[in-house]
Amino acid sequence: MTETQTTVEVAEARVPGRERAINIIGLTLVGLVVLWMIKELIQSPSQFITLFLDGVNNGSLYALVALGYTLVYGIIELINFSHGDLFMLATVFAGMVLVTGFGAREASVATFGLMAFVLVLTMMAAAALNMTAERVAYRRLRRAPKLAPLITAVGLSFIYQWLGLQTWGPWGTGSTPKQWDTLIGNRAFTVGDVTIHWSTVVVVGVTIPLLILLQRIVQQTRQGKAMRATAQDQDAARLMGIDVDRTIAFTFGLGGAMAGAAGMLWVESVGTTRYDLGFQLGLIAFTAAVLGGIGNLNGAVLGGFLIGIIQALNDGLGFGQKWSQTVVFTILIALMVFRPEGILGKPTTEKV
Repeated sequence: MTETQTTVEVAEARVPGRERAINIIGLTLVGLVVLWMIKELIQSPSQFITLFLDGVNNGSLYALVALGYTLVYGIIELINFSHGDLFMLATVFAGMVLVTGFGAREASVATFGLMAFVLVLTMMAAAALNMTAERVAYRRLRRAPKLAPLITAVGLSFIYQWLGLQTWGPWGTGSTPKQWDTLIGNRAFTVGDVTIHWSTVVVVGVTIPLLILLQRIVQQTRQGKAMRATAQDQDAARLMGIDVDRTIAFTFGLGGAMAGAAGMLWVESVGTTRYDLGFQLGLIAFTAAVLGGIGNLNGAVLGGFLIGIIQALNDGLGFGQKWSQTVVFTILIALMVFRPEGILGKPTTEKV
């Protein structure tokens, strides 16, 4: 046995030991967080559950936006940084159509029917805009170096923000936040000592069926099979008769529809929109996609709910709202150290 072989064997022997140490540290950190949550649940159960439900409400919105990131990345490995601003435009569109256009300001059977109609309309509008962006901006750069479409996505993000400013200008809001009248408002009901907002019921009640429908489309339909085949190998998919361009455009449309649904639900649950809203929420949604495993649909949903719950518990029981982003990104960095592929992601090996 040569000296080189001995050195390699020693190095390989050290790797599993180091991985075990990293896993132990990671499990210890998770255990500490779980113990803290159990302690808070025992000390103030009603407040904990109320905050938990508020986190589920926000997590539902994060999950819908995160799905747009993970769908596009999964099929063409593009981080579509304009997706958050597409969500922002969806909030503006939904508010203008529902509140300004139809004048829906008070809850009734008719206005809730209008809300369902505007939800579908917003999803269609966001899907059409996202497909247009793919056709005009991204399709020509599909064979270009990966930096080119990435910079294009950043540029498109600024264009969307400009559109948001131009849209708000005629309505007297400009760059200032806009508060829309909502049909749900801050109405809530109590179960024991737990306060449950009706907005949470509506958001979760819309989000869960959309997530199930999206999963069925991807896993059980002919177009979903084409999406998965294109994600694995575009050239092989073409040889099998799949229209790759149409499949990628359809994927952008699905992602845009999810952002549109999130925009409509944001208007009804939060009510406040701003032209740069997409930057912050898009960053959080992208973090959710990475946390769950970029390219994994279930991972994006899991990441969205986890971040929403973590934020809510931290705001109410932890370090406070001003430290919310710090806590979220600290957790993300720690996860990337211990599990770079994300919670549900699969380790990838680079081909040589």
